[in-house]
Amino acid sequence: MSVNLTKGQQISLSKSDGTALTSVRMGLGWQAAPRKGFLAKLTGAREIDLDASAVLFAAGQPTDVVFFQHLVSDDGSVRHTGDNLTGGAGTGGDDEAVLVDLARVPAHIDQIVFTVNSFTGQTFAEVQNAFCRLVDETTGAELARYTLTGGGGHTAQIMAKVHRSGGGWQMKAIGAPATGRTFQDLLPAIAPHL
Repeated sequence: MSVNLTKGQQISLSKSDGTALTSVRMGLGWQAAPRKGFLAKLTGAREIDLDASAVLFAAGQPTDVVFFQHLVSDDGSVRHTGDNLTGGAGTGGDDEAVLVDLARVPAHIDQIVFTVNSFTGQTFAEVQNAFCRLVDETTGAELARYTLTGGGGHTAQIMAKVHRSGGGWQMKAIGAPATGRTFQDLLPAIAPHL
């Protein structure tokens, strides 16, 4: 059963039988909002290039990143499935995904922050049906979903993070708007959420 997360909500990443998750997928989906007016009929649908990234932190410092130009973390525990330049057709599937093998994440990595940015600079007011979701990669079950609401004039979003807690992992929905075309632009905006 999936949990619809609200901004700031936190959930434990353990299975109902008490065992820990070993592999999760953070999926990102979106559509371009329809254009309005006379020119919309002439120009057709627009393409929006959103990019999912995962920034790995150790003691508050970024140590590695997985994004469309670096698809696998240096240790191999986090993997991006590839860049989608246009968004989805509204079927609810993931347009981009980041796979995290939690059991392989090195012990010094204590947080992984997931971000979304508009590489082409369009704002979230031009995006609809955008979401991120966490899936148990072993079973395919959706664990949690965070829906991007409200559009807005920002070009990025600090979506969520997974972080170590006790002997396991937890997920926290952040949902903080930001401005930037790349994950590097977002590092100052991520800092308050660590």
